[in-house]
Amino acid sequence: MIRSLVARFPALAYPDARRYLAARFLVAAGVQMQTVAVGWQVYAITGNPFDLGLIGLSQFLPFILLVLPAGHVADRYDRGRIVTACYLLGSLAALALLAIDLGGRPPVLAIFAVMSLFGVVRAFVQPTRQALVPNLVPPEAFGTVVAFDSSLTELATIGGPALAGLMILLGTQVVYATVAVLLLVAAILLAGLRAGARRERARAPVTVATLLSGITFVRRTPTVLGAISLDLFAVLFGGAVALLPAYATDILHVGPTGLGLLRAAPAVGAGLAAVVVALRPIRTRVGGWMFGGVGAFGIGTVVFGLSTTFWVSLAALAAMGAADMISMYIRHLLVQLQTPDAIRGRVSAVNAVFIGASNELGEFESGVTAAWWTTVPAVVVGGVATLLVTLTWSLIFPRLRRLDAFPAPDSGGGTVPAPEATAAPG
Repeated sequence: MIRSLVARFPALAYPDARRYLAARFLVAAGVQMQTVAVGWQVYAITGNPFDLGLIGLSQFLPFILLVLPAGHVADRYDRGRIVTACYLLGSLAALALLAIDLGGRPPVLAIFAVMSLFGVVRAFVQPTRQALVPNLVPPEAFGTVVAFDSSLTELATIGGPALAGLMILLGTQVVYATVAVLLLVAAILLAGLRAGARRERARAPVTVATLLSGITFVRRTPTVLGAISLDLFAVLFGGAVALLPAYATDILHVGPTGLGLLRAAPAVGAGLAAVVVALRPIRTRVGGWMFGGVGAFGIGTVVFGLSTTFWVSLAALAAMGAADMISMYIRHLLVQLQTPDAIRGRVSAVNAVFIGASNELGEFESGVTAAWWTTVPAVVVGGVATLLVTLTWSLIFPRLRRLDAFPAPDSGGGTVPAPEATAAPG
């Protein structure tokens, strides 16, 4: 069976890749469990959907301030050790949530403060992790490890929220303690990475030009700029997931167990899509698949917003997850295949800014619009806005829309120029 899996997923033949994938599985499950618990706890304390948006904002502010410097750190130091340290800090932050919860009815400001620490962790771990993956396997196995990573992550995302919904019945403290353990085990796994993730790099002097070289590269590469900006604006307006506690409580009336299922539904759809992509990779009509995925995400958001039936809502969320997986898979391969390794951390940091803005600011935007217009109109308008963004971007970036195939692994990242050359004006 193991040989069969290795034959179908070549990334599993590499010990570093196996350690990384196992750690990612544990972290993905833990983060999703914690998200459900924090959202449920905050809404139970305040009953205000605006505070659900503040959860995302509290993570986004430190993230957006630190992610570009973090990308530069990822290009100068051992990427494996950076991610290991981040997981250890995340475990400590989960223990902080546990300590706050054990003290009785916690103040939401204390919860927001700890979530801001998770924002710091994300600022460093996200670009570093993305830049690390191509170092773990040879170029020909990179697409496989991305697909397998996505499959395992979505599997964890399916089980994590559902398990958290059950654990909340015993107390949110149980969730926080479990998350702390999962992140600790993930850190231990990554601490065992071999030399493949620990290559010596020339450390160029830190200047404004080198710090911003990731932005320069993205600006000069239209397909990369179009792909990550499409995700930014589409998901920014389609952040319905942030309002799931309000839907579970006030609209669908399904309680914490139903909330866990709602949180898991996008991952079910994404996981199925990831398996299909892993078995039958997308090789042609890349641009069409990407725009189609984002458009389908917008349609699913509108259907979910209008639904008052639990099973219809689950189906809409699953469709949104599948559509988002397709666009994410294409975007990730485009960015990594076209980026030289010497600046991959900084370019990944720019990508992380767009992803973080779409997620955390999307959650904040959903909370604000829900407070203005009530929950259902906020979600429906967000879905319509996503469709309008898809149409607009197809006109602004025609080359991306017509893109037929991914670049060859060595066409964008095979040559490793010095960071100064990448950042130089011209």
